[in-house]
Amino acid sequence: MKIFGPVPSRRLGRSLGVNIIPYKNCSYDCIYCQVGRTNCQTIKRKEFYRPEEIFKEVKEKLYELNKIDEKIDYITFVSHGEPLLDINLGKEIELLKEFNIKFALITNSSLLNNKGLSKILTKVDWISLKIDTVKEDVWKKINRPCNELNLEEILESIRAFSKTYNNILNTETMIVKNLNDKEEDLKELANFLYTINPYRSYLSIPIRPPAEKWIEKPHEEIMIKAYHILREKIKSVEYLTGYEGNNFISSGSAKEDLLAITSVHPMKEKAVEQFLSTTDSDWHIIEELLKDNLLLKKEYKGENFYIRSHKK
Repeated sequence: MKIFGPVPSRRLGRSLGVNIIPYKNCSYDCIYCQVGRTNCQTIKRKEFYRPEEIFKEVKEKLYELNKIDEKIDYITFVSHGEPLLDINLGKEIELLKEFNIKFALITNSSLLNNKGLSKILTKVDWISLKIDTVKEDVWKKINRPCNELNLEEILESIRAFSKTYNNILNTETMIVKNLNDKEEDLKELANFLYTINPYRSYLSIPIRPPAEKWIEKPHEEIMIKAYHILREKIKSVEYLTGYEGNNFISSGSAKEDLLAITSVHPMKEKAVEQFLSTTDSDWHIIEELLKDNLLLKKEYKGENFYIRSHKK
């Protein structure tokens, strides 16, 4: 299933996720990625699914949600990997316009210089660009990009895009302890963000099991300093460090919906319990999925998370 949710979003309210990238095709291999390491690193855009197939799944999901009077704030392109790798993105947006729901897209920014993408993205209402650092050595440590990528070219493409995009443009920076949390690095980041004038800049920390177990979130005083450094240059800065809540909804098969959500969005144990209670299901489903190696249980910072397994 390529459609998941709706899920509670700290930025978008009730978000219906559209996962248009198979696991895990990405131009980055971020050390903090909540869905694991990249096993197919690429910058080549191609077709993964037929747009008509995406449209059909969204239509069916919206029909199911309408029956239970569940409202959607955004249809969000968010994937196992980088959504801009999908060469059919423009066609999918055109088809999904029929539902008259706003579009959001979350991207790592690395492919913005691809021909024709800027025009396609003007049809998206809300975009978040990942910019963890503007220093090349730090970028390579945190984002572990494809060898073909060049940070200066990416930053220039972000500048150019910001001048043509007229809807809500946000940035997101994941702060990792001892990597991109130095005052000098944060000031350079703030200076760059000033040049693109984002609607809002989000500061986040690892709150779910990361790809690399050794990474740590920064101390609270560092996050406070980061906020004030960015706030000197940016009109709106917001922490993205809190928990979005447990209000996940199933509109069909509890098992399928759970796998679709956890494929992109690891769920806390309490969230899974609440999800099951709304579907008249019990923990037996989780035990079956764990036994069949379709679901993984991971402990992080004293809490249990459940994430879809992609092992063949």
